[in-house]
Amino acid sequence: MATFGTRIFTLLRGQYIGRDEFGNVYYQQRRVRKGQRAKRWVIYHGLAEPSKVPAHWHGWLHYTSNQVPLLGKPTKTHDWQREHLPNPTGTKARYLP
Repeated sequence: MATFGTRIFTLLRGQYIGRDEFGNVYYQQRRVRKGQRAKRWVIYHGLAEPSKVPAHWHGWLHYTSNQVPLLGKPTKTHDWQREHLPNPTGTKARYLP
């Protein structure tokens, strides 16, 4: 859940970019000064857990890729890749050797 300040900043300066399969919503800054790049951020669905951000959106957030991932588009490029799972530490689904 985003803070009150983040919600106001998003309302005033954010441009909606997209949503991922976990319900996280991604934004970037509407107006950018010359010579700077647009700020990008995510508003998490539920608890703020950074491991909920899939790899393709992580790349977009950190300016590795300027291509916006599309919802429903397959993100697996190899047969050996698994679906993204959030970090289960501290839950009943945690790893216990």
